[in-house]
Amino acid sequence: MAVRKEPSGRWRAVVKQGRRYVDGATFNTQREAKAWEQRQKAALAGGVDLSARKQSVSSLLSPWLEERTQTVAATTAHTDAAMVQRLPGAFTARAVGSVTDRDVQRVLNGWSVKYAEASVRRFRASLASFFGWCVAERCIVANPVNGSQVPRKDAEPGRMKPLTETELEEVVSAIRVYDDRAADLVLIAAWTGLRWSELRAVTVADFSRVPVPVLVVRRAAPEGVAVKTTKGRRARTVPVADRVLHLVETCAAGKAGDDPLFTSGTGARLHASGFKKAAHWSQTAMNRRIHDLRHTAICLWLARGVDAATVQAWAGHASISTTNLYVQHLGTVADRAGLDRLNSPGHTGAHMERRTVPATETPQAIDLG
Repeated sequence: MAVRKEPSGRWRAVVKQGRRYVDGATFNTQREAKAWEQRQKAALAGGVDLSARKQSVSSLLSPWLEERTQTVAATTAHTDAAMVQRLPGAFTARAVGSVTDRDVQRVLNGWSVKYAEASVRRFRASLASFFGWCVAERCIVANPVNGSQVPRKDAEPGRMKPLTETELEEVVSAIRVYDDRAADLVLIAAWTGLRWSELRAVTVADFSRVPVPVLVVRRAAPEGVAVKTTKGRRARTVPVADRVLHLVETCAAGKAGDDPLFTSGTGARLHASGFKKAAHWSQTAMNRRIHDLRHTAICLWLARGVDAATVQAWAGHASISTTNLYVQHLGTVADRAGLDRLNSPGHTGAHMERRTVPATETPQAIDLG
């Protein structure tokens, strides 16, 4: 290895193994040239193939994805593929050995503008796995993702937009003009709190009428991937209120135990795109997402006086702190009781007496009790 000044005034660094030329680069300053030379020394000492460092990120993503499909769960591989699709073209065109933690941070910052924080965290995990594979393949010395962080965003409650009961009935009525089954599904989701993937996975056998009508939520079926466990990785039981009991019974009628309980009006498997089309969702849903039906259910339970611990169990929240986010959104029973007291005139038996103080009279302190 050597660093020398070129006739142009720039600095040329050359890497050799024995007499074999391996790599070379030209820089504006001697410092940059020597820094590059040191990095090449470290790479050689770590057993890195310097020629492999020149491979583009895009050329390495395909073999990595192929290997991942054989070693990770289908849902993880699905996330990996989604991450690859969202990588900027300028980033994937870079030589893998030239990618720094700052480059990765810029990608994460760009993702954070478009996607939820949880999604960015999953994509970052996939990206870290890719560069970890590059380290194992002796293409690079260190994983550049390790020096990056997912930008913090507002928590989920800031995006929570549950429907009130009145709004829910208005949405259902608007959808029923187009499709009765779609309207029924909105009501069921908004009273049971099931996620869309859970609605797709519930079978007829998961619906029990005795001793009380309940749905046992054991699994989830996200679109495009295999059936998996629920988000909390454990089964839960959700009661079926009288408001939607007859609708659930109608969905179960004439089906075998292993059949999906909730299907479209034609009996087909539920798909969000088909449901939204049938429901004319963009016109009828009051600018809500399908997932806001789950928020609606949880808020409805709390507003009806169901205690937070029970709501936590019904919703499948791993922590009571998650349930408390909905309590904060609605206000507690104590908040409502306190407001009623504030709004009741003379409730405390003491009030401030109002009178006009003559100009000649010295104002006295008023006893507020």
